[in-house]
Amino acid sequence: MSEELEAAGALVTAGAVAGRIEAVPGAAGHRGAKRDDGSCRNCGAALAGAYCHACGQSAHLHRSLLHLIEELLHGVLHFDAKGWRTLPLLVARPGLLTRRYIDGQRMRYVSPLALFLFTVFLMFFVASFSRFVAEPAADEAGARAELERTIADAGAAEAKAQAALAAAQGDASATADAQESLAEAKAERMAAQAALGAMALGSPASSASGSASGASASKSRVEADWRTDLKNTAAPTGNAWLDGAIHRALDNPELLAYKLKSSAYKFSFMLVPISLPFLWLLFAWRRDIAVYDHAVFVLYSLSFMSLLAIAFVLLLSTRWGGPFAALLLLVVPVHMALQLRESYGLGVAATLWRTAALLVFASLSSLLFLVLIASISAA
Repeated sequence: MSEELEAAGALVTAGAVAGRIEAVPGAAGHRGAKRDDGSCRNCGAALAGAYCHACGQSAHLHRSLLHLIEELLHGVLHFDAKGWRTLPLLVARPGLLTRRYIDGQRMRYVSPLALFLFTVFLMFFVASFSRFVAEPAADEAGARAELERTIADAGAAEAKAQAALAAAQGDASATADAQESLAEAKAERMAAQAALGAMALGSPASSASGSASGASASKSRVEADWRTDLKNTAAPTGNAWLDGAIHRALDNPELLAYKLKSSAYKFSFMLVPISLPFLWLLFAWRRDIAVYDHAVFVLYSLSFMSLLAIAFVLLLSTRWGGPFAALLLLVVPVHMALQLRESYGLGVAATLWRTAALLVFASLSSLLFLVLIASISAA
C-alpha cells in the first residue's frame, strides 16, 4: 500500500510542478486580491481590471475551504482550454504541435516540459495500482507433472555429467564435453524449478484448497536453490562493486525490483539528456535546427509514449486486453514518423530512414536509462 501512496503523492507533486511551469494567471499559486486602495496584494501595482497587469494575479481573493480543494484539483488537472488543444494534436498530429511550439505559438498549448512531467508521473501512478491478469492454465496438473519429470530427468543428467567429468581427468576433449553436458542439465533443471515454483505460488486451486502456504514454501525453496545455483555459476566480472551488486540482487531480487520501480520515476527526466545526442545525430548537418528544437521533440514524444504505456498497462490489466495491448506497439513507429515528418519538414524517404534509426536509438536510450537506474538502485 505504501507504494500506491508514494505514487499518488508523486502524481500530486508532478501536477503542482507542471502547474508552476505553466504559470497561468489565475491558476493555483497565482490568486491575489486588491487592497482597499485598489492595488494588487502581491506587487502593489494599481489594478485596472480583473487581473494585475504587472504580475498576473487575480484581483479577487478567495477565502474558503472549497476553493482550496478547487486549487488543488486545478493544479493537478490543469487541462482546460490548453489541455484540450494539446492532447488531440499530440495524438494525431504530433509534428504540427512540435513545430508550432518551436515557432513560438505557445500560449495555446501545454508546454512540453509540463506535459512530460505530468504524463510520466501519471504513468507510474497507474502502473502502481494495476495488476496484470493472467489466464489460468488449461491443464495445470499435467503441466506440473511434466515440469517435475523434467526436473528429475535433468537431475539425473546432471549426476551423470558430474560422474563423466570426474572420470575424464587428463582428457581435455572428454572434460569439455562433460562440462558442456553438466551446464546444459543444470540450466534445464533451474528453469524447470523456477517455472514450477511460479506455478505453485500462482495456482488458484492451491489457494482454494488451503495449501497456499505449502505452495509458497515450495516456491521459496525452489527460488533459494535457483539463486544459489545462479550465484555459483555466475562468472566474476573482475569489478568488486559490480560483483557485489550482482550478488545483492540475487540475494534479494524483490528489494532490487522495488528500488528500480521507486527510482525510475524519480530519475525519468534523465531520459531527455540521454535521448538528445541520438536525435541530434539524425540532423547533425542541418544548421537550421537547434538543440532546443530536439528537446521539444523529445519531451512531446516521451509524453505521448507515457500515455501509450498507460493504455498498454490498463489493457493488460484486463482478461481480454492482451491482443489489443500488442497492437499498441505498432503505434510507436507510426507516431515517430508523423512527428518527424512535420516537425522537421522531411520527405517520405528521409522520414522512413530516420524513423528506423530513431527506433534503434530509442531502444539504446531505454537500455542506458535502465542501466543508470539499476546502478543507482544497486548502490
